[in-house]
Amino acid sequence: MSDSTPFLQATALNKVYPGKHQSGVHNINLTIQQGKITGIIGESGSGKSTLLRLLFGLLSADSGEVRFEGERVWGPVEKLIPGHDAMKMVTQHTDDLNLFAKVWDNISVLLPNTDLKTKTERPEQVLRQLNMFHLADKRVADLSGGEKQRVAIARSLVSHPKVLLLDEPFNQVDTTFRDGLQQDIRKIVRETGLTVIIVSHDPAEVLSMADELVVIKGGEILETGTPKQLYNQPQNLYTARLLSNCNVLMREEARALRVKAVKEEVVIYPEWITPVTTGKNLDWAVKEILFKGSHEDVHLEYGPIEIHLTNHEPGLFDNYSHIGIVVTKYLEF
Repeated sequence: MSDSTPFLQATALNKVYPGKHQSGVHNINLTIQQGKITGIIGESGSGKSTLLRLLFGLLSADSGEVRFEGERVWGPVEKLIPGHDAMKMVTQHTDDLNLFAKVWDNISVLLPNTDLKTKTERPEQVLRQLNMFHLADKRVADLSGGEKQRVAIARSLVSHPKVLLLDEPFNQVDTTFRDGLQQDIRKIVRETGLTVIIVSHDPAEVLSMADELVVIKGGEILETGTPKQLYNQPQNLYTARLLSNCNVLMREEARALRVKAVKEEVVIYPEWITPVTTGKNLDWAVKEILFKGSHEDVHLEYGPIEIHLTNHEPGLFDNYSHIGIVVTKYLEF
């Protein structure tokens, strides 16, 4: 592969599932950067998983093509065993694990018996990378959902793939396991140069994990950028809604927050609203306070207008009290 050859590239990619509501992907042009984590995000049915399967070669496109290191990625129509040999995919399901075999055996079985040194050393290396060497002698059936997911990822990594594709991989994983697993994958990417493509509907997941985000809507790419770029300066209301549980107001409603917008719709993230408990203009009634540990999610109402803000001083005010607010930033669409 020459320096000018894209690592993994989709060109004019189309895959349509006919029916009352057509789904699939339409005219996708996308370049995946080597050694980075790319997150593909979108609402349910937007085409995220279809795109992932086309990149891997599990699906054949109606038109367009995918190239990996300059060579065509063929789908099941052209290739007897679908899926590119240099890529591995992990989904939220762990059906291919042997539940009654040990973790070690589930991983080592994928390595050839002709190289016994690698068959001994490589499983240990992967298990240690994923902080699960202590589980090596346990049966998979005795593991938690999060631990099984780690085994599935270890199996996918043991043969040194160049690309790891993750399709909603953390859905069955507890929050404590999820954070650690994401950190381990980021560490592996830094240390080995592995390229990761992750499909997710969880904004917290992709914002903390990805280097680049691809926003897909109705089977088409809406915008791309770094997590910080797309969170702070989204070009579309759809993106803002995906990445934040934001307040969306019409221009006239936003005036109640002293926001003078020009465009029709105004987006205000909960953390962009500062509560004020003294002085004049304490117009907003506290409707509900949801305790979140380190902060509170506070729901307010002013006549027919409802908003919510993030309060980092739990206990600052009570239900049914009245407060003022100051908006520090907003977006217009």
